[in-house]
Amino acid sequence: MRLDVPGLETLDLKEKRVLCRVDFNVPLDGTRITDDTRIRAALPTLKAIRERGGAPVLLSHLGRPKGEVKEALRLDPIGRRLGELLGQPVMKLHASVGAEVEEAVRRAPHSTTILLENVRFNPGETKVDPELAAGYARLGSVFVNDAFGAAHRDHASVCGPARILPSAAGLLLKRELDAFQRILDKPEKPFVAVLGGAKVSDKLPLIRNLLERVDAVIVGGGMAYTFLVARGEEVGSSLVDREQLDAVCATLNLAAGLGTDILLPEDHVVAPRFAADAPAEVVARIPAGQMALDIGPKTQVRFAACIAGARTVFWNGPMGVFEWEPFRAGTAAVGRAVAETRGFTVVGGGDSVAAIGLLGLSDRIGHISTGGGASLELLEGKELPGVAVLVRKPG
Repeated sequence: MRLDVPGLETLDLKEKRVLCRVDFNVPLDGTRITDDTRIRAALPTLKAIRERGGAPVLLSHLGRPKGEVKEALRLDPIGRRLGELLGQPVMKLHASVGAEVEEAVRRAPHSTTILLENVRFNPGETKVDPELAAGYARLGSVFVNDAFGAAHRDHASVCGPARILPSAAGLLLKRELDAFQRILDKPEKPFVAVLGGAKVSDKLPLIRNLLERVDAVIVGGGMAYTFLVARGEEVGSSLVDREQLDAVCATLNLAAGLGTDILLPEDHVVAPRFAADAPAEVVARIPAGQMALDIGPKTQVRFAACIAGARTVFWNGPMGVFEWEPFRAGTAAVGRAVAETRGFTVVGGGDSVAAIGLLGLSDRIGHISTGGGASLELLEGKELPGVAVLVRKPG
């Protein structure tokens, strides 16, 4: 898989409008941004474009408006926050394409950073409409893709301009690709993958692709209980995807054949119902009527010991319902173990990144990815359309 995309240094940006796809898909509470991590992550690229004489024109999506204008999903709060972070006002337009937008971009002072409206208000955005892509491309002389979180989508604003304009990857996209290249190409051993979350179907392709690369896979979270049922254990009323049992059995058999360890929980924090105030209890075997909402203390120690011996760690997905304090200890134990590992560590996926932030461990992780879906698809061995379209063609 080729990830050697051209960088900003390959483009002449002086006195040019630089169309830049960013990922400002941030969580909102009304008009209040509750986490501006993705906005901050784009700042180095925007500053580099400025330093090279370019004027950024920014494309981003927010939420899933499905081709309709949704007032709650306008990018105005993002424009205000970006201006605060840049230390200068940002011109926020009320559309992302069309004659009026082109005129506004043409007339704006070169010193102005322009933020276009939510691209997913356009029905053709997710359908890779070539006319829409051409409309975007008319807003800049060159194109920079810095949206790793959207790189797995062949959407009009992600891939379209790159097929029309001289193009390159931004600093964030390059940093993301370098981190995952390090995992995919001869990672330092031992290599441990730590996977959690609720949906086993989301992670099985990843596990299968990693089995030949890793020394161990740690499985926690809701997905672990489908594995335990496949192994013949009783799990009470815990989350189980019975449609995936055959696929999980096949994965366990494949791991055994390769000699790759799959570590599963051996004790659990259970409760009679899915609620923050439900009475929690540690058990080795899950009784009927109880559901597992976190890994237990013995499992925490075992998982942490496995991580401690690793030289490369990839973590995606919490070990339990970490948002609720009674069921946070397992995710906290794994988070601390990853942070204390001396090797190269990568954390990807919104919940894992949120957990790292909640635990105050962000500055102790080698690389925190801004793209959960994109990172999973990379590690599944899939080609990312937003990256493939940038890869240099042989001379």
